[in-house]
Amino acid sequence: MVSMKQLSRLSLFILLVTTQNGLAQEITPSPQQAAGALAGTSANADEDANSTVVYNAEFFAQYSPVTAKDMLDRIPGVSLRNGGRGGGGRGLGTGGNLLINGQRIAGKDNSASDQLERITAAEVESIEIIRDTTGALNVRGASEVINVILVAVESRSSTTIELINRLNHDGEFETGGSVAWSQQIGNFQALVNLRSRPNYENRDNREVRLGPDGELLGTLFQTTIRDKDEHNFSTNLSYSLGPHRMQLNALVSEGDHPRPVRRDFVDFTGAGVVNSIQEEQVENEENNWEVGGDYEFNFDNGSRLAVLFVANNEIRNSVRERFEADPAEVGLSKNLFIDSRREISESIVQTNYNFSLSEGQSLRVGFERADTQLNSSLLIGSSFGTEPLSESVGGLSPLSSISNSGTKVQEIRYEGFAFHNWTLSDRSSLESSIVYETSEISQTGAVNKTRDFQYWRPSLDYRFNITDNFRFRATIERSVSQLSFSSFAATTNEDDRDLNALAGNPELEPQTSWNYEAELEYRLPNDGGVLSSSIAHTDIDNYIGRINATVNPDQPLSATGNVAPAKRWSMFNRASIRLARLSLPDAILGVTIGLFDSEIIDPFLQTEQRLGGRGFVGINFRHDITPLGLSYGIDYSHSIWGGNYDIDIQTITRNDRERSLDLFVSKVWFDDWTFRLESDNTLGASRCRFRQRFDGTTIDGSLALIQDSCSSRYRRLTLSVQTTF
Repeated sequence: MVSMKQLSRLSLFILLVTTQNGLAQEITPSPQQAAGALAGTSANADEDANSTVVYNAEFFAQYSPVTAKDMLDRIPGVSLRNGGRGGGGRGLGTGGNLLINGQRIAGKDNSASDQLERITAAEVESIEIIRDTTGALNVRGASEVINVILVAVESRSSTTIELINRLNHDGEFETGGSVAWSQQIGNFQALVNLRSRPNYENRDNREVRLGPDGELLGTLFQTTIRDKDEHNFSTNLSYSLGPHRMQLNALVSEGDHPRPVRRDFVDFTGAGVVNSIQEEQVENEENNWEVGGDYEFNFDNGSRLAVLFVANNEIRNSVRERFEADPAEVGLSKNLFIDSRREISESIVQTNYNFSLSEGQSLRVGFERADTQLNSSLLIGSSFGTEPLSESVGGLSPLSSISNSGTKVQEIRYEGFAFHNWTLSDRSSLESSIVYETSEISQTGAVNKTRDFQYWRPSLDYRFNITDNFRFRATIERSVSQLSFSSFAATTNEDDRDLNALAGNPELEPQTSWNYEAELEYRLPNDGGVLSSSIAHTDIDNYIGRINATVNPDQPLSATGNVAPAKRWSMFNRASIRLARLSLPDAILGVTIGLFDSEIIDPFLQTEQRLGGRGFVGINFRHDITPLGLSYGIDYSHSIWGGNYDIDIQTITRNDRERSLDLFVSKVWFDDWTFRLESDNTLGASRCRFRQRFDGTTIDGSLALIQDSCSSRYRRLTLSVQTTF
């Protein structure tokens, strides 16, 4: 087991060695960069004092960007993260790390990347990378905040169109596209986006089945096709008048699709080779909508009052039918029917007031109410059942052994919070917060139960600028996970073809933990890049995993539940640098090394096990040849194998992912038409699974079968054409 002290020493060693090897030496900017925002413009005069780096629009002109997202891709060492659901938090969260004109986006399904793709490059005046925490920010807890400043003009209008053509490895050709319209009239701004994105996938799975002694029992070749197109409509409206600022966001999406599956089995028996076929037809219904908005009033003394709200709804329904036949026979016979329905809705209202306590201190206090509901049902029919046939389960026999198959879950949560920002000196700052939440979770249906929860969630975020470019950051945070209400009731099992359903657990509680993190970050001079190294440790009180839910010993069963205390360690070393020393000032190389370790006492084997994987290495490279309007790049990832074990009541599974490589090349033609060719999963990387099945349970330890499989969707090519007018 790697100790925190060893991680800390290794992390610091890597950062220091990297710096001493010359990466931290002054990098001479290109002539284009020297003319841009980072060459001493007045916008960067305070860079050393407040650790804010400003990129003016002129800096990006050489790259002919179409959207704000294209502009951000040219900045080393920054990444987007979502607040709310995308960030894994509860309620509206702290807002991610993206601001538009200093305002956060009131939403959870509206991703930060999508927001930037809707803003045309012509609308952007500058992009600020804010690395210090301050009470003036409308988001909290991010290592850096990205603030996109739009051009202030009386009126403007633009339209961005994109056409997408994709060729899959099986010859399937699909098209899609998007239209984004932007309009400003005085203080009113509107962004409207229509998008149809192809998401077809043909995945092959090859499996070998072995006996306990390694003897070959059979093979399987499986083909799964996801014939899906995602359609969505989104809009962002904003209006400002003096001290008043208002925003309204809306999103509607639909992704219904079929998913046919075919399995060809070959079994080696004492009587010879036996071939069999299994087919499935799955019809999926997927749609969701979201409406969010906020109102902010700025007082003359600098304080702010804000009200935010979000309401959303998501539907995930599927009907799965399985047929089986012997090639010697005519036709297929149905032997399984599963009807799974799930609807989740949420409404959240938050109000907060931000004001100054003194010249160096500010306080934000607020209140939030959230109402989250789930309605779910599960019907399973089988040709092997003993009940009378029923049309409700596809004309098969209903399985009455499925407990808690339909339920309604509702959580009403109230939260009060206070954030205190304190500028300790011209080089250090401290942000502290305290959150108190109380909630009631009620469940009705097959199980009727009501439970109450109360949590305190304090946090500290300390930052110290050792030098103008060298920063230390330390955070301590108490966190509470957002429960997946689907785990409260029986759900269909999409991961194991030999197990139709997973049991529900009405006793499930949120996972709580203490998180500790320390980070060193070095910004190379003249926008040369960013080097960072961080270590983190998490103490989990009641880790959510798989637990034994067996009632009948002849029918072993597991469910999602609170397993036991657990510990996690992680270390990330990141470098994102411009290659000016190699005479490539417009090339950015990024390297990320992540190392993970963890421990928990497994509830089935009662042995110490690891949670999740062991680590990964990621490399990304981008080079802009500005005189030609040409760009190309790669994105490579390689996981460290052997660490990700999933232990359940009847199986032990190890999941591994092979190396992956994505490539792209883009060219600007006709002044403002960008053509981009992408190769996705260029190496045809597979996801591999080594699953051991046991007679009885894993507790008994009697190995019955080994399923060794790998699956891949192979490479697909995408050609997109994008322009703004």
